Amino acid sequence: MVTLEDIRRAAAALEGQVVVTPCAPSQTLSEITGAQVVLKFENLQFTASFKERGALNRLNSLSRLSPAQRQRGVIAMSAGNHAQAVAYHAQRLGIPAVIVMPRFTPHVKVERTRHFNAEVILQGENFDEASQCARQLAGERELLLVHPYDDEEVMAGQGTLALEMLAVHPDLEVLVVPVGGGGLIAGVATAAKGVKPSIEVVGVQASRFPAMLQMLQGRPVECGQYSLAEGIAVKHPGRLTLEVARQRVDEILLVDEEDIERAVLLLLEVEKTVVEGAGAAGLAALVRHPARFSDKKVGLVLSGGNIDLLPLSSIIQRGLVRTGRLVRLRAEVRDVPGALAQLTQLLAGADANIVEVNHRRAFTSLPLQSAEVEFVLQTRGQDHLEHIVEELGRAGHRVWLPDK
Repeated sequence: MVTLEDIRRAAAALEGQVVVTPCAPSQTLSEITGAQVVLKFENLQFTASFKERGALNRLNSLSRLSPAQRQRGVIAMSAGNHAQAVAYHAQRLGIPAVIVMPRFTPHVKVERTRHFNAEVILQGENFDEASQCARQLAGERELLLVHPYDDEEVMAGQGTLALEMLAVHPDLEVLVVPVGGGGLIAGVATAAKGVKPSIEVVGVQASRFPAMLQMLQGRPVECGQYSLAEGIAVKHPGRLTLEVARQRVDEILLVDEEDIERAVLLLLEVEKTVVEGAGAAGLAALVRHPARFSDKKVGLVLSGGNIDLLPLSSIIQRGLVRTGRLVRLRAEVRDVPGALAQLTQLLAGADANIVEVNHRRAFTSLPLQSAEVEFVLQTRGQDHLEHIVEELGRAGHRVWLPDK
């Protein structure tokens, strides 16, 4: 089993080769969650995730291999972040790399991996199917497999971030860590409890992929098909990581897709930092389970920032809808010249910004002399929306919100 000494050796080996990322408190998130929140910005690594630590620690061991093995190279399977980490550091070290990724891996992760001159193979619907392909190719081509989590050197590398957190904030009481295959939490729990035995280590999984929790509870593994947090959407945690989690992890919490969306948007708005779904899982847990962390000093690992712009755009739009800053509003107006202009003037007077207008005569159940107008509006929030509705009502317009 990986030890604190393994992690300290990894930290020495990685010195100067990975970024010592900021570890800073967030006053606003602390006010929102009721905990004292400290953020570890692993999304600021060069490849935008913590995976560089474990990948490089494993690749460093290749110096002990024969020149022929180094020339053949390595292979890895990954949903994206481990892929980039292996490809980048393999390129730095002059080692050929083959990366197998699921077919629906976010485009940004695929292109960045190719950018580091790795051979990218898109195979399978999910990580597990990609893993089968990678193992087969490893045998056929005699490549060394760099596993994304179930490897002691990988776990030791990931645990180095916990040493950095506790060096800056030794009074941390809880560490909250995203859990997929378990490499990160295994390393973090080993390091943190080795340095400070009283600290709690809490894992977070997407409710659609609760494999680690189910295995720890001795239940059959039942997972969904996809998640916004694709980096932790793993159906089969590692054998080694599972045993570490059994002994050193205090609890695993679940969060829903909506929780993860809100956490991504919250980090963008409050901290001005872009975090992928898996990276936002820790904050999602604090928001969903506030009583669990109330008044405790909590360290959150923002594990990665590789998210495609299209889903990020959708998260922003959906978040604006949830908070009432982007709304659909329908109103009944008389079907006469000038009626629509009068309605838009009322909206302007109420400081509502019109994004879209749809004027319906035929596709409505209103009386023949009436028309239905649907607006998409930008507002300042729920209070402003209520004011707009009141203003239109006072002007004699029947108004309703189709999303309510």
